[in-house]
Amino acid sequence: MRKFIINVNGQSYEVEVEEIASNESAVQTQKMDNLEKNTVEKELPKKESKIEVTTSKDQESIEAPMPGNIWKLVAKEGQQVKAGEVILILEAMKMENEIVAPRDGKLVKILVNEGNSVNTGDKLAIIE
Repeated sequence: MRKFIINVNGQSYEVEVEEIASNESAVQTQKMDNLEKNTVEKELPKKESKIEVTTSKDQESIEAPMPGNIWKLVAKEGQQVKAGEVILILEAMKMENEIVAPRDGKLVKILVNEGNSVNTGDKLAIIE
């Protein structure tokens, strides 16, 4: 056993470290890798099921530009929107990203709910 003092945010901690043989280290590392993978898999949220959407030539789908979570729905189904008007807010990388109407029209269908996780290219809404 070897003792060390570690400073974290101005606080000192005394720790003991046990030195192990190199082959034991590889086995221990593999066990830790498996443990971390199992922990991560348990913490990941269940993936949302995909919704298949068909649009007519007068309709346009609005897609997620990046992966993230739907933080807030601003517009409502059936609402008339103008180009550039905020439809919903997508949280990605701790930033709020406004998803706007690409053109004037009626918001026919909103395909997501607040709190949903989305990936790049997922359809969020349909405008006509």
